[in-house]
Amino acid sequence: MKTAKKKKLKWQQYIGMAFMMLIGAVCGFLMVMFVDRFSEDTPIHVEVLSLIGLFIGMYVSIFFHLILHEAGHLVFGLMTGYRFSSFRILSFMWVKENDKIKLRRLSLAGTGGQCLMTPPEFNDGKFPFALYNLGGSIINTIIGALFLIAYILFSDVPFLSPLLLIFAIVGFLIAMMNGIPMRMGTVDNDGYNAFALKNNREAAESFWLQLKVVEQSSKGVRLKDMPSEWFRVPSDEGMKNSMTAVRGVFACNRLMDAEKFDEADRLMEHMLTIDSGMVDLHRNLLICDRIYIELIGENRSEVIETMLTKEQKKFMLAMKRFPSVIRTEYAIALLHDKDSSKAEGILTEFEKQSRSYPYPHEVDSERDLIKIARNKTND
Repeated sequence: MKTAKKKKLKWQQYIGMAFMMLIGAVCGFLMVMFVDRFSEDTPIHVEVLSLIGLFIGMYVSIFFHLILHEAGHLVFGLMTGYRFSSFRILSFMWVKENDKIKLRRLSLAGTGGQCLMTPPEFNDGKFPFALYNLGGSIINTIIGALFLIAYILFSDVPFLSPLLLIFAIVGFLIAMMNGIPMRMGTVDNDGYNAFALKNNREAAESFWLQLKVVEQSSKGVRLKDMPSEWFRVPSDEGMKNSMTAVRGVFACNRLMDAEKFDEADRLMEHMLTIDSGMVDLHRNLLICDRIYIELIGENRSEVIETMLTKEQKKFMLAMKRFPSVIRTEYAIALLHDKDSSKAEGILTEFEKQSRSYPYPHEVDSERDLIKIARNKTND
C-alpha cells in the first residue's frame, strides 16, 4: 500500500509540469499556424522576428496570468471580508507589518505565488472560503474570455491575433490547473483546498487557524506564544483531510519552537507514518526537523542517512533558502560531517537570507536552534 501511495505521489509531482508542457505545445501549434499564413514573398527575417515575438509573448502571458491569479485571491478575499496579510509573486513578497507594507523574499517549492489574508470571524462553524480559494481561477477565466473576444474582433490583424489567442488559452489553462481539484505533489491546488473544506467543520476551522497563525506571525508573535488551543493535534482520521493535516504540522512546529524536542519527534514520527493528507512540502520539512533532533540528540549516523534520502536531499536543495532547511544543513555539516568550515559558510548564508525573510520571529526561533547545535560541539 505504501509503495502504491508513493508512486501516486510521485506521479502527482508531474501534473504542474504536464500543464506547462500543454501550454507550450498549444502555443507552439498556434505559432506554426501563424507562420503558415505568411505569403511566399514574406522576408524570412519577418517570420523569424514574429516567431520570437510570439515566443516571448507566451512567457509574458504566463507571468501576466500568474499575477492576475494571485490578484484574484486578493480581490475575492476583500469582497468576502478578508484583510490583506501578504502577496507573493515568485520570490518577491509584500508583507503587512505593523500597518506598513514591506518587501521581503520567500521561495516555496512548487508555488509561483501566494496571497495570504486574515480571515473574517469564524461564526457558528462557518466562514467564507470558496471565493477566496477559487478567486484566482475565476479571474484567469474572466480575463481569458476577454482576450478570446478580443481575438475574435481582431482575428485579421497579423501578429496581434495569435498573441491575443495565446493570452486567452494560457488564462484558461492556468485556471484549470488551479481550479480543478488536484494534488500536485509538493502542494495542493486551490480547487483541492476548497474541496477539502466543503462540508467539513474541522477542516474549515483548521484553514481559518492557518490564516490566523499567519496574521500573528506578521505581528512578530512566535508559535510558542500563540494560544495553545490553536495547536490541538487532530485525530488520525482527521489527518486524512489535507487542510486538517496542516494543523497537525503546526502542532509539531510549535513544539520545535518551544524546544520540546522529544515530544516533537514522537509526534512527527507518528504523523509521517500514518495515512494522512499531508502535502510533500510539510512532510519534507518535518523530516528536516527530525534530522535536526537526531543530530542534537543521539546523533546516530545510520539514522540520519536513512532520513537523508535522495528525495529529501533534492527537496532541501530546492528549499535551500528556507530558514529551517538552512538550520538543518548547518547541523548536518557541524555534527554529522564534522566540517566546521562548511558550517560557518552555511551560517553566513543563513544570516544573508534572514535579512529579507518575511517573518523575523521565525528567524529568531531558528537562530536559537542553531545555537543549540553549536553548543553540542562543546559537550
